[in-house]
Amino acid sequence: MITQILQTPNQKTGLLQTIFRLLLGANLLFAGIGHLTWARTEFLAQVPTWLPLNADLVVVLSGVVEIGLGLSLLLLGRYKVWVGWATALFFVLIFPGNISQYVNRVDAFNLNSDTARLVRLFFQPVLVAWALWSTGAWRAYRKGQLF
Repeated sequence: MITQILQTPNQKTGLLQTIFRLLLGANLLFAGIGHLTWARTEFLAQVPTWLPLNADLVVVLSGVVEIGLGLSLLLLGRYKVWVGWATALFFVLIFPGNISQYVNRVDAFNLNSDTARLVRLFFQPVLVAWALWSTGAWRAYRKGQLF
């Protein structure tokens, strides 16, 4: 079982999927660097107040994860299926921050209306689907190449 899990699924992806994988990787890299530099205050606004961790630590750690995922999407094509699942999971894990921003009416990233914050919530599933589709992760799962 462990050997099968560690085995890299051989999932071919098309040119359009590769382009979208690289775009997603570049965006995550950019956002991750923003977490650590110019956009730190904006990202602080998204950390849920109920989270029992230091908000700045959450921003730094999530930025480091985004940088790692971005670089992995850009450079580790051989492991793209696993990176796709990790990226999708990351998008699911940070979703409560988006919900918190909407519920608490926190202005950040030019999302300064309830409508703008609500619309953003619907973009998160798109990011999950983007990660799974562009890396071939969903297809590998459907073909039984995982687990």
